[in-house]
Amino acid sequence: MKAFWKVLRRYVTPYKGYLGGSVLLNILSAVFNIFSFAVIIPMLRILFQMDDKVYELIPISWKAMSFKEIGDAFTNNAYWQVQNWMQTLGPVKTLIILCAFLGVMTLLKTACYFGSSAVMIPIRTGVLRDIRMQLYNKLLGLNLGFFSQERKGDIIARMSGDVGEVENSIMSVLDMLIKNPILIIIYFAVLLFISWELTLFTIVVVPVLGWIMGVIGRQLKKKSLAAQELWSDTMSQVEETLGGLRVIKAFVAERKMSARFAGITDGLRSKTAKVSTRQALAHPVSEFLGTILIGIVLCFGGSLILSDNAPIDAPTFIFYMVILYSIINPLKDFSKASYSIPKGMASMERIDRILNAPNPIKDPAAPASFDDFEKDIVFDHVDFCYEEGKPILRDINLKVEKGRTVAIVGESGAGKSTLVDLIPRFYDVTGGSIRIDGKDLRELRMTDLRARMGYVNQEPILFNDTIFNNIAFGVENATMEQVVEAAKIANAHDFIMEKEEGYMTNIGDRGMKLSGGQRQRISIARAILKNPPILILDEATASLDTESERLVQEALDRLMSSRTTIAIAHRLSTIKNSDEIIVMHEGRIVERGKHEDLIALGGYYKKLNDMQSL
Repeated sequence: MKAFWKVLRRYVTPYKGYLGGSVLLNILSAVFNIFSFAVIIPMLRILFQMDDKVYELIPISWKAMSFKEIGDAFTNNAYWQVQNWMQTLGPVKTLIILCAFLGVMTLLKTACYFGSSAVMIPIRTGVLRDIRMQLYNKLLGLNLGFFSQERKGDIIARMSGDVGEVENSIMSVLDMLIKNPILIIIYFAVLLFISWELTLFTIVVVPVLGWIMGVIGRQLKKKSLAAQELWSDTMSQVEETLGGLRVIKAFVAERKMSARFAGITDGLRSKTAKVSTRQALAHPVSEFLGTILIGIVLCFGGSLILSDNAPIDAPTFIFYMVILYSIINPLKDFSKASYSIPKGMASMERIDRILNAPNPIKDPAAPASFDDFEKDIVFDHVDFCYEEGKPILRDINLKVEKGRTVAIVGESGAGKSTLVDLIPRFYDVTGGSIRIDGKDLRELRMTDLRARMGYVNQEPILFNDTIFNNIAFGVENATMEQVVEAAKIANAHDFIMEKEEGYMTNIGDRGMKLSGGQRQRISIARAILKNPPILILDEATASLDTESERLVQEALDRLMSSRTTIAIAHRLSTIKNSDEIIVMHEGRIVERGKHEDLIALGGYYKKLNDMQSL
């Protein structure tokens, strides 16, 4: 439970004003409830004509009397008033007055009860929003290395299923955790006031019953954690299936994928069934134990009443049992929470794995100024590895001067994409340094660095939004005129205007309503609108047909003019005119120079060129 209270302190503290209101309303609800139940005693005495005592009014002195004396005087005066009504109005009218008092107290009690629950709604909804925002912002801030080790489906499951479980299992009991301790404390004080002997006996019995509930509930968290892991597997396969439907259908693998999914869902069903079975035990077990408690107290209390020197009479004992039963309901709720909270804490553990994930890519405490790119980008003996002992880049030395175009070529796995990913600090070097205008990238604020870079990769990343918003992505307050101009430069304006809604056309998930060439030109228009001094191209024409490649290459040529460009090239024909071509092999730079010089050298580059000429 220590971890549970820590979670509550972390997320509920900003809403302490609502908590105060809930506490006040719950106290009033309990007090009104006691007053409504207290009417039972005189009502029973009137109905069964049990009270022959003559009461006299006792003045109450808040300073001179003890708490018990005040309580006794208050009770005496209440009976004195009822006795007066009996003498002046008669038993029937007195009973009607008491019933009306019972109705008013119940109305006030239920109004406060509703108010206390309504006040908790902003807390529950606010906490869930805060958790989702924390998760989302953490995901935005984490480095790319984290996502290479985590499955997207698992992350989605934590954002949806685990956050939903926190809502169902933790936030749903928050109201109860405030209300029930108040009710238990106030009702317990009343029980002590009525009969300390009975209450002492009850205190001895209750912990034994509570221990039984705890033994059953402790196993729930482990099973819930396993169930949530299987839920993540389910979401991961759904995400993989949606992303690979073309391949699944092309290879007639529907039955294979269905069988794989059935295995995961069967495992999830088995774990969930065990969790649900244990959770379903909460109500019947608590109901049974509560009945046992009532039965034990009835036997003990009945023996007291039937004794010669009975400490309480029958109507008072009935009032005592009503209050005791009112305590049992909150205790039952606690037993349900002992099942529910571990389930939610299992989900919170999975959420915290993301929230507490370390992020090695951080801004420096005192970042150096970087107003504009003026000189060059220098790789100085750069090494890099994703895993210790498995180098990806080795001793890279490269200088990219402002306004020049440098192309990077090599076979798959040579380290080309990794090399360019180091420039915007998607990853940090593990050896050597990268400097821009003489300043180490790690000395700069990431937003300053990345604001001066444009990125166009092989698979254009577009969003389920309008064409206008996709082009204007990352540029504050972009106008339609600016977006249209960028689209024209990117050879995108004509096909955009053929759409029924033009620039306001929604392009669907990942831009699937557009062809590959159209998506790439939208991506280029986005980079043009940003107007960055440094441009990174990652095989931007590799997957296009001849006509689309021509249009995209024209757009790229316009984009690259007067900019510093670092381009990864698959088709060597697109980079023949580069100022320098870097040839990579197994993480090293093995050749560099212009196209003609590298052909004449007869090495790696000529082999690549000859292979593409076949």
